[in-house]
Amino acid sequence: MSDCEAEDDVPQLSAATLAVLQEFYAEQADRRQQLQDAIQRHDVGKVVLEEDWNLSQFWYSDDTATVLAEEVLDVVGPRGSIACLSCPTLYKKLRQVKPDTGRAVLLEFDQRFDIYGEDFVFYDFNNPLEFSQLLQEKSFDIVVADPPYLSEDCLTPVAETVRFLTTGKIILCTGTKMEDLAWTLLGVKPCAFKPQHTRNLGNKFSCYVNYNSGLS
Repeated sequence: MSDCEAEDDVPQLSAATLAVLQEFYAEQADRRQQLQDAIQRHDVGKVVLEEDWNLSQFWYSDDTATVLAEEVLDVVGPRGSIACLSCPTLYKKLRQVKPDTGRAVLLEFDQRFDIYGEDFVFYDFNNPLEFSQLLQEKSFDIVVADPPYLSEDCLTPVAETVRFLTTGKIILCTGTKMEDLAWTLLGVKPCAFKPQHTRNLGNKFSCYVNYNSGLS
């Protein structure tokens, strides 16, 4: 076979497809540049990180993040401490609205969020009590958790982390099908509020609490 024949066998992209790919790569490069610029300006509050579906990431809608932020701030007060476990969109909203006297920490596997400095704690649910920085037992007034996977193998270790960190109050956002296990592991019950995401997901989601909340 001649070189020309071999080249003819290689699939060729249409001009329209090539244009779409070029636009996609340009947008990716622009987002990377915006991220670097924001980090250099120490303006991480405006950084927009895309969902990584390989990590089962699905961001809350702005309304959902706002409702949850208002709830936890109402619960803990101006000097309270909040642990956001695998819910970075809630943490980002809290950065915008919480008083400087309060504390919010993000426990997250995705190390892109280390842009938040000391507020970022690397967390892998496979090692539920190992953290990248020292966190004392029962050191948070409330823990909000959104496990990345809707499975017993994920919720069980996440629940161990939640019980270790919280002084008592818990909000859990996860699939409706996890209700029985959530009650068994954490003593949480579903409330009227339903978390919404920026993308339409196939699974139904619920919000669970273990206290008399404004979400009921």
